Amino acid sequence: MAKKGNRVQVILECTEHKDSGLPGTSRYITTKNRKNTSERLELKKYNPILKKHTIHRETK
Repeated sequence: MAKKGNRVQVILECTEHKDSGLPGTSRYITTKNRKNTSERLELKKYNPILKKHTIHRETK
C-alpha cells in the first residue's frame, strides 16, 4: 500500500568534503515535508572523515 502525504526522503551531502578532494563522502538520509519546505534543505551535521560539523545540502 502506498503512503499518502507530502513527506519525501532526501539525501544530504557534505559541501566541504566535496571541495576538499579527500576520498569518500559524508551523506545522511532524512525526510522533509515537501509542502512546508519546497526549497532545498541545508543542515549542519557531523562529518566523521573531517571530524567536525559541516553544512550538508540536499542533492538531486
